[in-house]
Amino acid sequence: MAELQLLGSLPRAELHERVRARMAEFGGALRILAADLLGAEATIDWIAVDAQGQVAVILLGTAGRELELIATGVAQRAWVGARLKDWLQLAPNLGLRPEAKVRLLLLGTAFDAIACQAAAALGDAVELWTYRGVRNGAGVDVLLERAAGSLAPTSSPGPRSRSRGAGTTSPFRSELSDAQLGLSAAERAEFEGA
Repeated sequence: MAELQLLGSLPRAELHERVRARMAEFGGALRILAADLLGAEATIDWIAVDAQGQVAVILLGTAGRELELIATGVAQRAWVGARLKDWLQLAPNLGLRPEAKVRLLLLGTAFDAIACQAAAALGDAVELWTYRGVRNGAGVDVLLERAAGSLAPTSSPGPRSRSRGAGTTSPFRSELSDAQLGLSAAERAEFEGA
């Protein structure tokens, strides 16, 4: 069995092709409506629709530019949202619902705490995903993973809820866990001893 080897980066065209082949991992059986569409003064990698008629704007970012990716994503989401009624009128068979919300899927190599906080402030319509190029023997593929702190849209209250409900185990007012805070056992002991 061949070992997986992480690749530093993939050419953009190959990355684009590999991510598109793995879109089922985003959930919702996405169907591509447009690729490489010029949106709000920048290219949107994909616009897709799921089986429920919800729209997804999907953007691939580059390393070290995650905050810029979030800002671009917000602009592109607004651009697409402003055009949904026109698209429904021009192409009623696209499968869009008139009341469709626009979901934003942002793919980067890593999202630091500030990027995750910025995305969380935008609400449940934004999902952060990381991608990594891998070589498995002679083949190359992409691994996709939901970024820590990024949640899928949900109809029930989840970990993003601000209220402290039953089952909340974090002793911190922020409701962050030790792992999210990056505390070691010694740091935790020092904190509790204060």
